[in-house]
Amino acid sequence: MTIALTIAGSDPSGGAGIQADLKTFSALGAYGMSVITALTAQSTQGVADVFAIPANFVKQQFNVLIEDSQIDSLKIGMLMNNAIVTAVAEILAQKPIPYIVLDTVMVAKSGHALLNQKAIKAIREKLLPYATLITPNLPEAAALLNCPEATNEEQMQHQGQALLQFGCQAVLIKGGHLHGRESTDYLITHDEIVRFSSIRVNTKNTHGTGCTLSAAISALLPKMSLVDAIRQAKDYLNGAIKQADTLHIGKGIGPTHHFYRWW
Repeated sequence: MTIALTIAGSDPSGGAGIQADLKTFSALGAYGMSVITALTAQSTQGVADVFAIPANFVKQQFNVLIEDSQIDSLKIGMLMNNAIVTAVAEILAQKPIPYIVLDTVMVAKSGHALLNQKAIKAIREKLLPYATLITPNLPEAAALLNCPEATNEEQMQHQGQALLQFGCQAVLIKGGHLHGRESTDYLITHDEIVRFSSIRVNTKNTHGTGCTLSAAISALLPKMSLVDAIRQAKDYLNGAIKQADTLHIGKGIGPTHHFYRWW
């Protein structure tokens, strides 16, 4: 049994954030722990409000867990502000974790901003050097690089290579915002470029897909190579999206079905 820890915000609707991460860890055979960075008032129809947890309390949550248990992998999601980013970076400097997947959450699907410019700069400078893998979508990659959003696969590859210069070991740049029958992602490392492509699923219920993918990779990384972990995580997510319409949750953008293999 491996232990996967998520540091992220709470989604009371259960489709994204801490809740999605813990479901994903369980579905893929990892024991899940969590550190909450923010409370949100949200549903499938969007985010109404966000309350940031004080950075010192985020740090205390993290410290008591890492002192008590051997954390095999860490997924980092919504961090809210510069103080929380700094608190997480300070702990990682003192107590390294073998595998760290950083999901650069900046904007909710509803358009609600979840990260300010100061925090984006802090993530770029203080957290990227600790990351085994970062998983930005196209708007997030553009924000980290302070450049226009990629509009084709060649630009995606160039931006992924540019992000490596900030010190992370690998970049999975996600092309879901591009148009087309297929959705294509690129894994960029210092040694290789790997293309992952899948047919788009015709559903509106995609709430929490980014959280779920990064959590899945984090759960699998202690057991296999990075390429295999990404491939299996994407297969799991694709199945969860295909079964999303069977859940009938909420009136807006519903969640994916994290436990489609069981019920």
